[in-house]
Amino acid sequence: MSRTPLQAVRGMNDVLPDEAERWEAFEAIVREWLAGYGYRPIRMPLVEPTPLFKRAIGEVTDIVEKEMYSFEDALNGEQLTLRPEGTASCVRAAIQHSLLYDSPRRLWYMGPMFRHERPQKGRYRQFHQVGVEALGYAGPDIDIEMIVMTRRLWQRLGLTGIRLEINTLGDSTARAAHRAKLIAYLEQHIDRLDDDAKRRLHTNPLRVLDSKNPQVREVVAGAPRLEDDLDDAARAHFAAFRKGLEGAGIEYTVNPNLVRGLDYYNYTVFEWITDQLGAQGTVCAGGRYDGLVEQIGGKPAPACGYAMGVERLLALIEDAGTALTVTPSDAYVVRVGEAAEAFAALLAERLRDAGLRVTLHCGGGSFKSQMKKADASGARFALIIGDDEAQSGRVALKPLREPGEQHALDPDALIARLLSTAP
Repeated sequence: MSRTPLQAVRGMNDVLPDEAERWEAFEAIVREWLAGYGYRPIRMPLVEPTPLFKRAIGEVTDIVEKEMYSFEDALNGEQLTLRPEGTASCVRAAIQHSLLYDSPRRLWYMGPMFRHERPQKGRYRQFHQVGVEALGYAGPDIDIEMIVMTRRLWQRLGLTGIRLEINTLGDSTARAAHRAKLIAYLEQHIDRLDDDAKRRLHTNPLRVLDSKNPQVREVVAGAPRLEDDLDDAARAHFAAFRKGLEGAGIEYTVNPNLVRGLDYYNYTVFEWITDQLGAQGTVCAGGRYDGLVEQIGGKPAPACGYAMGVERLLALIEDAGTALTVTPSDAYVVRVGEAAEAFAALLAERLRDAGLRVTLHCGGGSFKSQMKKADASGARFALIIGDDEAQSGRVALKPLREPGEQHALDPDALIARLLSTAP
C-alpha cells in the first residue's frame, strides 16, 4: 500500500483555522446584514436531480454542457449532480414545500457549489456563494432593493472600486425576435467567429454577445440590439429600475451585451465588477427570473435574486485591509500540578456557564511551555493555577494583550473582571 500522503482534489481547498475564523466573521456580518432586510435562511442539499439544472439553467450552456459534476446513483440509477449554483435548488425547495402558497418569500443561503473547470485565482471547482432570492415579488422595487442592500454590504466591508453594470433582457417574446435577428447577423460574419461562438450560434446566440474573444467582440459591436425588440412593459420596468437606482444615488453603466450565463433570466440583469481580481472580476451577479418557478413545475410566480462569491469577496477584503473581527478567547487556563488539574477543569466550566470563552490547556507540559501556548492562543488573559491556587481557591489573572499586573482573584471576582473587560 502506498504511503504517499493524499492531498485535496485540485481546485477544492482546505480552509485552515486562521482563515476559517475570517470566514466565520464574514458570515456573521452577512447574517446580520440579511436579517436587516427581512431575509430568512434556507438550506438545500448539495446533490440534486440532474434534470433540475438542465431544465432551469438550459442544456446549451457552459455549466450544463461542460462544468457539472454529474453521476449515476449506483442504488437506483438516478442521474444526480453536485449543485453548480443555488437558485434552481432554492426554487425547487420553495415549490416542493409550498413556501409561496400564502405570501412572497425573501430567502438566503450560503454554502459550497461545484463546477468542473480549470482552477485559477478566484475560480475554483468547489467555491462558496451567498445567494439571495426574493420569490413572488414582481418588482421593480425589489430589483432596486437588491442593489441598494448590496451597496450597504460593500460599505460595511470597507470595499471600494466595485462598479455596477445593468441590462434588461425583456421577456421571452422579445428575446425570440432578437434571437432571429442576431442569428441572421452572425451568419453574415461566421468566418470571424471562433469555435465557441459557432457552436452557440443556433443554440444559444445570446451567449455570443459576452464573448471575451477580441475578434468576436468586434463582430458583436455591430449586432442588432435587444433593446430594439423590447415591449412597453419591459421598457417601463427597466426605466423604473434605473430611476430607483438614481434616486438612491447609485452609479451604474448600462451594458447591452450583459446577458448572464443562465437561460432563466429575463428583464433586469446586473453584475458588480472589480478590476482588482484579474480576469475573474465579477463578485456579485443576478437578476430577475420570472419564468423559472413555472419552468421547474410550480405555479407561475415572479422572482429575482443574485449570488456573490465568498472567496472573491474575502480576497477583496484582504486587499482593502478591512479587519474582520474574530472574537478572541477570554482566557487560557494554565494548570500545573495534580490538584490544579481538577480545580482548573471545574473552574473553566464555571466560566463558560457565565458566557465566557475559555481554552483549557491539555496535554501537560511545563509552566513555561504552557504560557507560550497561552500567548500564542490570542486569549486576552492567562489564568494560572498551581496546586497552591487550587488549595486556596484563588486564581492568578495575567493580562496578555495589554499592560497590567498579575492579580489573584476568587472565582466570583474573576468572572466579574472578565465580563467587565469583554470586548
